[in-house]
Parts: sequence; structure tokens; C-alpha cells
Amino acid sequence: MENLLIMASSFLPLSKPLQIVSVRHKLIQIIRTFLALSFFFLRLLFSLLPPPTPHKRVVADKHRISGSGDSGVARALSQMLSIVDEIPVGSRKYETLRALAERVMDENVREETAEVNREVLSSAFESAMARLEGIMWWRAEEPRGAAWVIKPMRWVARVEFGLGSGSPEKIAAELLWMARKMVECGAGERAVCMWGSASGLASMAVAADPALQGSLVKVSAFLFKQAKGEESGMGDEGVKLKMLMSWLPLLCHASNGTDTPVLSSAERAEMESVLEEMIEKLSNRDQEKVLALWLYHFTSCPNSDWPNLQSCYARWYATSRKLFLVNLK
Repeated sequence: MENLLIMASSFLPLSKPLQIVSVRHKLIQIIRTFLALSFFFLRLLFSLLPPPTPHKRVVADKHRISGSGDSGVARALSQMLSIVDEIPVGSRKYETLRALAERVMDENVREETAEVNREVLSSAFESAMARLEGIMWWRAEEPRGAAWVIKPMRWVARVEFGLGSGSPEKIAAELLWMARKMVECGAGERAVCMWGSASGLASMAVAADPALQGSLVKVSAFLFKQAKGEESGMGDEGVKLKMLMSWLPLLCHASNGTDTPVLSSAERAEMESVLEEMIEKLSNRDQEKVLALWLYHFTSCPNSDWPNLQSCYARWYATSRKLFLVNLK
């Protein structure tokens, strides 16, 4: 009996240190959650600022309407897009309102008021990207946060920013729809610039659900094709470099689907050709950055063999070796 008491007493002093460790752990968790949420809201606020203008000056439309973003037709279209964003896809009114918005935008192009579409769609596209990034971040961080900190933050996020609810897949699908409409009305360069600058959204997409990844791959594939085209005035290397550095990791990590592939074999082959052409138009140093990024993510995904840029990598390496030999002489 005495031996048991001695053994029990030897464990008693350990309880206090364990309590201290537990309290410290909880305190660190609270501080971490608070800091993470603070940085999140700051990043969200900055994302709502006007997007950076392209390095190349965009030639103004000869039919540009002064103050088109503050006109009645612009406000009406903006309201339509806002309601489309809020209505669930399953609602019978969703397709009706989306069709109405499409008809209005098509008529704006025919009636030489495409600038209204450009201004409204640019704003809606940027807002949708910020909201999608916020929802993805929120869903990733919420399970790890302290409850007494998360609950009030959840309320603020839902009331002020509309986070914590809504379907990320729906927003991603609408981003593709808006990107296509932006190209139709001459705002494709704006969409490419904003998508290329969305590095935060791109980094979180790497760890997103396969369904969401698939939707974002479709948006990226469409805008990569737009960024490649020289005839559209998007020849700025800086824009292409941002697109590649931001979204190439997603292409490597995204599931192409086992039952329904995100892209067909022909589409994947076309995308590889697009990527190679974009990369080879960069400077040798920028090519190195992009291909090093590709090699890292491509080799870290054992179940994916796309995009396969080995030929592009080999051509860059051969060119770099020649430059190295020239510099030695």
C-alpha cells in the first residue's frame, strides 16, 4: 500500500506542468486564429481595390460611353448579375434570370454599348473571385479555429462579405461564364490580368476539392488561350508570366476525373501546346522560373501526367547550355 502511495505521489507534480502546457497550447491556438483572420480580412479588403492596369495601354473603344459604370443601364445589369450570384442553381428562376442577363449583354454589344458590359462584368468578375477565395479560405480555417473567436467572426463574414455560405462550384462556373462574356465584349484582357493576379485563389485551389478544381481548370484553360493570342493585344510577358506562375500548379494537381474528365484528350493536348508557346515567348530567365515550378509540381503528383512539358523543358535546357558555352568563350 505504501508503495502505491509513493508511486501515485510521484505523478502528482506532473499535473501542474501539463495544465500549463495545455493553457499555453490553447493560447497559441487563439493567437494564431486571430492573426489568421486579421490577415484574411485585410487581404479581402485589398482584393476589393481596383485591379492593376495592364502594362500595355489598352486602346479605348471609339464608342466608349462617358460614365457608363454609373448609368441606369449599368446599374440594372449589375443588379441582374448580383441576383444570379445569389439564386441557387436549383431555383427555376436561375436560368430565367441568367438568360435575361445574357440577352441584355448581347443587345448591348449590338447597340454599340459594349462598354457597359465591360465595366459591369469586370466588377462582377473581381467580386466573384474575392468571394470564392474567401469561402475557400474560410472552409479551410474554420475547423482549426477557437470556437469563441470563430463564432463572432463567422457572423461578420456572412453579413459583411457573404462568406460561409454558397457553393464554390457555382461561383467557379459563373466565373467561366463571365469570362466568356467579357471576351465577347472586348474585356478579355481585363479578365486575363485579374485571373493572373489572383495568386491567393490559385494557391488555395491546389488543395481544393476535385470538383472545384475541375471548374477552375476550365476557367484557367479558357483564359490561357486568351492570354496566348497575339492578335488580342495580350503580348505583355508580365501578364503571361503571372498566369503561368499562378495557375500552372493547379493544372498539375487538379484531378482530370475518372468518370467524366474535366478536359478531353484533344483539349489537354491543345492546352499543352498553348502553355509551351506561352513559355517559349518569355525570357530565358523567366522560362527557368516557370519550368522549375512545373517540374516541382508535376513530379509531386504521381497520379497525374498532365500537362507534360518535357519537350519544352528539353528545348529550354538546350538553349541555356548554348548560352552557357557562349559566355565561357
